[in-house]
Amino acid sequence: MQQKKFTQLLMQWHLQTNKRLMPWKGEKDPYKIWLSEIILQQTRVEQGWSYYEKFIQQYPTVQHLAKAKDEQVFKLWEGLGYYNRCKNLLFTARFITQKYKGKFPDQYDDIISLKGIGPYTAAAIASFAYNLPYAVVDGNVFRVLSRVFGIDTAIDSSEGKNTFSTAANKVLDKKQAGLYNQAIMDFGATVCKPMLPTCSHCPLQKICSAFQQGRVNQLPVKEKVLQKKNRWLYYFLFEHDNQILIHKRGGKDIWENLFEFYVVETDAQQKWNNDLVNDWLKEQLDIKKANIIHISEIFAQQLTHQHIKGQFIKIQLSKMPSALKQYQWIEKKKLKQLALPKFINQYLEQSFLQSSLF
Repeated sequence: MQQKKFTQLLMQWHLQTNKRLMPWKGEKDPYKIWLSEIILQQTRVEQGWSYYEKFIQQYPTVQHLAKAKDEQVFKLWEGLGYYNRCKNLLFTARFITQKYKGKFPDQYDDIISLKGIGPYTAAAIASFAYNLPYAVVDGNVFRVLSRVFGIDTAIDSSEGKNTFSTAANKVLDKKQAGLYNQAIMDFGATVCKPMLPTCSHCPLQKICSAFQQGRVNQLPVKEKVLQKKNRWLYYFLFEHDNQILIHKRGGKDIWENLFEFYVVETDAQQKWNNDLVNDWLKEQLDIKKANIIHISEIFAQQLTHQHIKGQFIKIQLSKMPSALKQYQWIEKKKLKQLALPKFINQYLEQSFLQSSLF
């Protein structure tokens, strides 16, 4: 039931609300779809846009690209990096021209067998150009499915890739595969964003597991977070009725089994201020009114293989938000009895905090 509702709401959003513009959007020419996907493999849309337009202008068909001199194509590619993509682009253009007489293959198995094309790109070409029922699975799709269905299997694990691929194909609108794939990709890019998703007016809010459980910023889960050398952790000290929210850290990560506050981890530094904190509280936790006591200075701790940096944001709540009810709440004075990471203790030990915390 939830899967059917998900597909219905997503398609409704796409047809009625989605205004995201890109030059290749709605494109049916498999060559142009393929070109756009290869450019975007390691490149942001904003950067890839102009490259796509230059390529289409210079090489309007796969045959034009096949006949081009390597040096000219590489010159046009200049600045995009990951030149293997460009080499594969030329190889495949020439292969299609020779084997398929310049006509792009129209079957998924033939498409995925082409050099430089993996499952995601093959699904994009098959669905956008030929409306074949193959679901695209990329970072946007991982994020949307993980949050809505509460899937906490690591997206970069073998099990996770299988789990999400299965989930993606279950919710795929098989009659309108191209439209659906565009919808979920755009939704992940504009609504269900990594750091500041617009949950407060999200059409999937009522069926979103992560929103109901206050776990939006914790999903999707990645195994490779352990391999990062620099990590930013932002701790929210939620206080209500003389109690404070705490959480026990799980395994396979730093500070296993130690307690912490509500944490938001980001890939890069996030510059918090009162307006951003209020927006974040409203969007992710449906907290419309809160008293921001303070936003701390930046703290740091060097671990053996990782450098941890972050801040502490103290919030006084007038009422308990439903999204945070399932977390553990304890009396503030009992915080001293818990085993906490050094990173948190160095903040708590600051003299000016003693009176306000205990």
